[in-house]
Amino acid sequence: MPKISSKGQSMPESPIRKLVPFAEKAQKQGKTIFHLNIGQPDIKTPQVALDAIAVHSLTTIAYTRSEGSEKYRTKIANYYSKHDIHVKHDDIIVTTGGSEALLFAFGSIMDVDDEIIIPEPFYANYNGFSVASGVKVVPVISKIDDNFALPPIEEFEKLITSKTKAILICNPGNPTGYIYSKEEIQKLAAIVKKHDLFLISDEVYREFAYDGIKHYSILQEESLAENAIIIDSVSKRYSMCGARIGCLVSKNKEVIKTAIKYAQARLSPPTLAQIASEAALDTPQSYFDEVIEEYVKRRNTLIEGLQKIEGIKVAKPKGAFYCIVELPIKNADKFAQWLLESFDVDGETIMVAPAAGFYSTPGVGLNQIRIAYVLNNESLIKAINILKQALKVYKD
Repeated sequence: MPKISSKGQSMPESPIRKLVPFAEKAQKQGKTIFHLNIGQPDIKTPQVALDAIAVHSLTTIAYTRSEGSEKYRTKIANYYSKHDIHVKHDDIIVTTGGSEALLFAFGSIMDVDDEIIIPEPFYANYNGFSVASGVKVVPVISKIDDNFALPPIEEFEKLITSKTKAILICNPGNPTGYIYSKEEIQKLAAIVKKHDLFLISDEVYREFAYDGIKHYSILQEESLAENAIIIDSVSKRYSMCGARIGCLVSKNKEVIKTAIKYAQARLSPPTLAQIASEAALDTPQSYFDEVIEEYVKRRNTLIEGLQKIEGIKVAKPKGAFYCIVELPIKNADKFAQWLLESFDVDGETIMVAPAAGFYSTPGVGLNQIRIAYVLNNESLIKAINILKQALKVYKD
């Protein structure tokens, strides 16, 4: 019988999606499920983006340029300028979601067996991207007791070897909601300059910053022109996850030149989705003001509710719409499956993401879950109660 590749066998399952079969079975049994497992916002997509698709005048849905249409990339550059990020359209490659931008970045700057340092917990698919690229993740552990603050720079320096090519951060962070301060970005800038590394920043949650905190991008550091790579996406910003449009941004001409070859190999990003994404850039600020106000409300409801549950530890997110929760259990995978298979409160249960998949260090995060607070307040209150009741009766 033909054999699957060792790379394929090593590809990790998504901790966010692997429980879907159990959820589907629970739904067939008539249960209502509150989905806290996935960052799919229930916020309405901006009407300008929906209208752009509805009224387009195309007679043929043709390829666009491999790097995305120049008109769209010019509008993206204008968007960045409003955030004090000064780039040109030819510093940008439009990709099929932020995921493809990450794959392009990995492929452009790293060879098989090279190393990338990532503060963990981190977005689970970073593990998958590294396996697909033959790259080794070297984790720097941040802790829930410190609200997942960036570990001391000395911890990064200890891990740098001749194989190290980059440091990757998610800012604001998925799954922690942590936002890196300007001072932390500057410390990272100093270390990548000192060791001649790349600094990749996944900034898809840029707008989602709370409590008066202002997001600071790595490309606001002018000294990083040759070292910085931004990963971005329309998915969360405009509640357009299904559009699958993202981008890779860098002032390093060799990075862009190399990444374009990957873009050419997959031909072009989706045409209609680019039309919608271009139109979304005209979304008024009032849209974001309302969205941020709503997420702050949801965050406060969730954190305050969780803090009242005995035995739970939770870090308060400052951005994005996720938090890590430590539970008084041994194995969150088993608990998450049990919630779907064997527990409900008046026919309702919750679906959560076990957090071990957001770490690369074996054995870490086994008693943690990630919660996405993408549901309305009423649903969140119900979900908190379900979790509280479940912990009262669950046996490891």
